[in-house]
Amino acid sequence: MKKGIHPEYYEATVRCACGNTFKTGSTKEELRVEICSDCHPFFTGRQKFTERGGRVEKFKKKYGLD
Repeated sequence: MKKGIHPEYYEATVRCACGNTFKTGSTKEELRVEICSDCHPFFTGRQKFTERGGRVEKFKKKYGLD
């Protein structure tokens, strides 16, 4: 590896929105994420459904298909 062209490598602290923290390697000292393996539905088995605002109903209303 050439000297002087690579960024510094730190032991980074990752903080999730759910409150979970863990250490990893990164070029930044601290990382903030919205979803981690402790709160992601794929890893936890709990699925969170969000309402999409009735897209089918909106389409039917727009084109008079009721």
